[in-house]
Amino acid sequence: MPSSLASKWVLITGASSGFGAAAARAFAREGAKLLLGARRIDRLEAVAAECKKLGAPDAQFAALDVASTTSVNAFADFARRHTDKLDVLINNAGGAKGLETVADGKDEDWEFMMQTNVLGVLRMTRACLPLMVKNPGSSIINIGSIAGRVAYEGGSAYCAAKAGELQITKALRLELSGTGVRVSTVDPGLAETEFSIVRFKGDEARAKKVYEGVEPLTAEDIAETLVWVASRPAHVCIDEMVIKCTDQAAIHKLHRRPVTQ
Repeated sequence: MPSSLASKWVLITGASSGFGAAAARAFAREGAKLLLGARRIDRLEAVAAECKKLGAPDAQFAALDVASTTSVNAFADFARRHTDKLDVLINNAGGAKGLETVADGKDEDWEFMMQTNVLGVLRMTRACLPLMVKNPGSSIINIGSIAGRVAYEGGSAYCAAKAGELQITKALRLELSGTGVRVSTVDPGLAETEFSIVRFKGDEARAKKVYEGVEPLTAEDIAETLVWVASRPAHVCIDEMVIKCTDQAAIHKLHRRPVTQ
């Protein structure tokens, strides 16, 4: 039986790595057509080429910085050159920077987190809605975090940003009631991607310690979930989904095994 996503147009932000790149590959395997955006165009090109080999009938890509309204609007124009109807929008671009307390926080880190995780979601959704509101059964899937539900020390701005994403999702669902557009948030816990490398500003040794003794989620785990959410029947909306690895009972409660040298 053909996939329900075959030949559907799927737009993914932050598609050059992590959840976004894994999602692009997963949707490609379903035969979806892809519109991929990110800042790192060289990586995007490689992801798009891989997606075509995996079965995507089309995989277009262009530079996208969700922190810039001009860039977002240009990307929406790019999308309209390929289709007048968008079936799935995955607002994945985001991330954390720093783990300082409020007292020691840096403006540039706070601004990055608010621009990408909050304003980026608003900008992309606003730009793409004209391609979705006349397409009942289409899906907006925002990538949240358990950090948007439970605060932790050093996470004030990131937790606030992801809490903002959660409230945007809830408000959008109310605003789009009656259009048939579904709005979901998928909120992962500990997942091993480039997230910690970005948070710790390239300190790979420090990033690696986050996952020591734990079997975390992978990007592929989340990608598989995104495909499942998007492929539900049109009358089914998965409002919210929290996903943690089995080793993470709660945001502060991790089971760590001894690390052998």
